[in-house]
Amino acid sequence: MLELLYEDRQILVVWKPAGVESQAARGLNADMVSEIRRHIHNFSPGSAEPYVGVIHRLDKPVSGIMVYAKDKKAAAALSRQIENGSMKKQYLAVVCGKVPQNVDKFVDYLLKDKGQNQSRIVDKGVKGAKRAELLFRELEKAQDTDNRWLALMEVTLRTGRHHQIRVQMAGHGLPLWGDRKYNPSFAGESKGGGNIALASHRLSFNHPLTGEAMVFQRTPTGGAFAKFHLCC
Repeated sequence: MLELLYEDRQILVVWKPAGVESQAARGLNADMVSEIRRHIHNFSPGSAEPYVGVIHRLDKPVSGIMVYAKDKKAAAALSRQIENGSMKKQYLAVVCGKVPQNVDKFVDYLLKDKGQNQSRIVDKGVKGAKRAELLFRELEKAQDTDNRWLALMEVTLRTGRHHQIRVQMAGHGLPLWGDRKYNPSFAGESKGGGNIALASHRLSFNHPLTGEAMVFQRTPTGGAFAKFHLCC
């Protein structure tokens, strides 16, 4: 299952498929940490369980590029890049509806409901609300089998909030294809297989040991992405 994009003694860069947990999962569900540990053990057998540092996360139904640390020093260095904003992520998303402007920015305040595992857009003064900002540009248009408009978007996050892209796009009338939680068209349906047309397709950071600038990019395929020339 593991699609390895890069590996050395400090880090691994992998593609996480939609439907797989990005951190250790309970029970028998597949997760990236277990797959990475199995990979490390196969190539470097040892008695101790391999260290795998989770640096960032993607929702289970979302696919994308992820970097994991193979030791604590590398994990700390990468985590600092998350904190200071030097690690950059870009996403590709398929949204439902016509996009009013090809390039735009959304700035909202989001409130997380831990009990429901959801977030929503609220007024700025609401207690616990956090500022959320993203930039987007439309790359292509297409239509689904019911002749409804879809758009392929490249999204850049300026902040990292719970379900940020999903919530903000839905809140501005452009819900993501396949999103059962925030897109009413998919609520309670098996349509889309439970996965969302959202992928972290570009990741850049500095190597935790050498400081070298590293950039990884991969275009998602299948599902709603298959309707666009860029993703074929």
